[in-house]
Amino acid sequence: MIPDDDPSRSLAVADPDDPSTTYVSLVGNTYAMLITGDQTNGQYCLIDMRVPDGGGPPPHRHDFEEMFTILEGEIEFTFRGEKHVVRAGSTINIPANAPHNFRNVSGAPARMLCMCTPAGQDEYFMRIGDVVAGKDAPPPRLSDDELAERRRRAGELASVFRSEFL
Repeated sequence: MIPDDDPSRSLAVADPDDPSTTYVSLVGNTYAMLITGDQTNGQYCLIDMRVPDGGGPPPHRHDFEEMFTILEGEIEFTFRGEKHVVRAGSTINIPANAPHNFRNVSGAPARMLCMCTPAGQDEYFMRIGDVVAGKDAPPPRLSDDELAERRRRAGELASVFRSEFL
């Protein structure tokens, strides 16, 4: 049986240009929290990722599915040690627990949508990154001590958010 509708949950409309959208700067990337786990009852989150040329996270893995749709540019995904270049218009899925990372190799800024299911990556990014004013805001200028603190916090919270750096 399908459960009854839950009228306490509302429609969520994601607009990256909406002034109420939260933007997070993380390792030089800017991530817009379009749909959060709070809005989906923890089922998934949707993040609009703006990645500068050469940008991307270190190798990692996590116990949730991650799907990327490339909107602009080219992203090189390393999946289980094998490189795959994914161009605008394509979508890929990273299975749970698989080692991976990505790099923008397009020579220009790239943009992609990232859906994680279940949610949690949105909250992790909010806790380890820095909120910025908007999609075009420069990343904060952090001292060496502040950068070390961000790395420490990311490593410390990784297991809480079911992730592991490799």
